[in-house]
Amino acid sequence: MTAPHSHGRWIWATLAAALVVLLLASVARLYHPVYGFTEMIGFAAPGTGELPALQAIPHYRHPPWGSYDGQFYAQLALEPLLRDPAIDRALDLPPYRARRILFSWTAWALGAGRPAWILQAYALQNVLFWLLLAALMTRWLRPDSARGLALWTACLFSHGMLHSVRSALLDGPSMLLIALAIAASERQRLFTAAALVGVSGLGRETNLLATFGLPWPGGRFRFLTLAAALAVAALPLLLWQDYLRSLYRSTSFVGQGQLDQPVLIYLQVLHQTAAHVLRSIRAGSDGGWVLAAAKLGVIVGLTVQTAYLAYRRDYASPWWRVALPYAVLMLMVHKVVWDGYPGAVTRVTIPLAFGFNVLLSREHGPRFWLWYVFGNLQLIPAALILPFRAG
Repeated sequence: MTAPHSHGRWIWATLAAALVVLLLASVARLYHPVYGFTEMIGFAAPGTGELPALQAIPHYRHPPWGSYDGQFYAQLALEPLLRDPAIDRALDLPPYRARRILFSWTAWALGAGRPAWILQAYALQNVLFWLLLAALMTRWLRPDSARGLALWTACLFSHGMLHSVRSALLDGPSMLLIALAIAASERQRLFTAAALVGVSGLGRETNLLATFGLPWPGGRFRFLTLAAALAVAALPLLLWQDYLRSLYRSTSFVGQGQLDQPVLIYLQVLHQTAAHVLRSIRAGSDGGWVLAAAKLGVIVGLTVQTAYLAYRRDYASPWWRVALPYAVLMLMVHKVVWDGYPGAVTRVTIPLAFGFNVLLSREHGPRFWLWYVFGNLQLIPAALILPFRAG
């Protein structure tokens, strides 16, 4: 006879599987018989710069207001070594975009070097990485109980993760590599973890913040060992930067100015968003306050996650050590990262959301649900975009 406890686990696991099916079905809705899944990439309307290889492939084009960053990395996948001068006309900021080459390379490999296949691979690789991450996260968050399912869902269905999948961006795949590095760190595999972080740095330079999660080596020469591990983590990006320097000279290190005055921008965005919500409610706006309220929820949620890290202070946990610098990053990013409803900040801070929920799994008593609800308010805007809708 099946024990009641085992029966309950089966129910929660079935709900988790249903959520996976929901995501896959949402992606399937975006398929077009002519363009395939390229609607996910966010290519701009005709008239903008495109590689000749891209122009020869039928692909979905959005109006200018509907285009997004995935279009640049997809074109990098078609020219992964940047040898065609036309790539510079296809990118808005060539040296900046070219730094983040990793997932253009993976799309090129998954597409076997064939341009039409590469585009489809780039559009769908986020889904593949999401499935791998969903399986990996059961190492820390088993969705076989109400708490476990809630925490697992808060990670995999956070707004940042869903936005990355929906728009074929770099953040979701980056999180998989960071989680793999944390798993290696927990096993005290210093150089494996460092290598994983180093590879992830080719996806996004901010992924190198995960070096804070590296295990502290023992032994007499621990400082030299740690320095060697940090060198391993930095090496892939340094080598690629050296290659880019040969193409772009000194401009290879030019970024997009994504850091700004610490805390002040965060406080300004919090004040402006709260004021927007209040004005909309007082004016009797017919639903106009919903998006602003969802953004305010994101800001509150990120604040609660940061507060929980300060409260928990689990220095021994690689998850805590990785989440902390992303909490600091949230307080320092440029206003452009906050722009929109709710903005790119949910993607930039994905490791903070994951770390918060993994640490929260150790919380007991009624405080668990209090922290959970207020720390995961970005599930509200996430629910507004799932199931995915065609653009």
